[in-house]
Amino acid sequence: MFGALEAGGTKFVCGTGTGPDDLTLASFPTSMPEATMAAVIQFFHQQGSMEAVGIGSFGPVDRDPASSGFGRITSTPKSGWRDFDIAGAIRAGLRVPVGFDTDVNAAALAEARWGAGRGLTDFLYLTVGTGIGGAAVASDKLVHGLVHPEMGHLRIPHDWTRDPYPGCCTYHGDCLEGLASGPALQARWGAPAESLPANHEGWILEARYLALGLASLALAFSPQRILLGGGVMRQATLFERIRAELAVLLNGYVRAGEIVPPQLGFRAGVLGALVLAEQAYHALSTPGSNA
Repeated sequence: MFGALEAGGTKFVCGTGTGPDDLTLASFPTSMPEATMAAVIQFFHQQGSMEAVGIGSFGPVDRDPASSGFGRITSTPKSGWRDFDIAGAIRAGLRVPVGFDTDVNAAALAEARWGAGRGLTDFLYLTVGTGIGGAAVASDKLVHGLVHPEMGHLRIPHDWTRDPYPGCCTYHGDCLEGLASGPALQARWGAPAESLPANHEGWILEARYLALGLASLALAFSPQRILLGGGVMRQATLFERIRAELAVLLNGYVRAGEIVPPQLGFRAGVLGALVLAEQAYHALSTPGSNA
């Protein structure tokens, strides 16, 4: 059995099992690190023996096993969590190997194994909610690079005449996340995204911004499929609007992969953390492993 932790900005989702069919779940509000992690570790202790635990965390994070800061949440604006060693807290509390990556990378791993990414070698996964995060799978492997992709912070064209809202990103103002995340929608229109009717003008602007981000990503990665999840994407009309906007932006130069919702829904992140746990467990038998 493996343990899984999806560490989110508003809640932590814990799970145990081996996959979708035997997954046991619990969730806890994200408070300060000490209280949150105490609840998480208590849950895992109550579940019995585990071979390893995987963590998919909000970020940015240091996920380089060779780094002295491996397992830490780094430059997050979330109070109390900056530079917190979340992987170290799990390792110390449970004495098991720990796999660690971003929450959206974990979700992409789950979709690759059990969901809408099955059978694909190259796809993108974006979640649009409290923030915007993105993962890329290329040639069957997650793209990490120096740190990890931060697709939500792409700089996109901002038409100040059409949209005078300055953006809500504390680092970049009007990046993609600053203009198209759930908090941006609420700040711009004075109501939560889920309360805006399907014909609200906000969805036209939202589709435009998301299509601008996807155009850059489609040109850079040429994915076979683009998965769009998160709370904002529950507005079903967005998918057709985004597809239409993206077709105009690409203007027939290249084809973009199909744009679809993920198949695993709210369980994608925690299921991906199970995959990270499995990887950490098997890495123990690999010479030179830092798991």
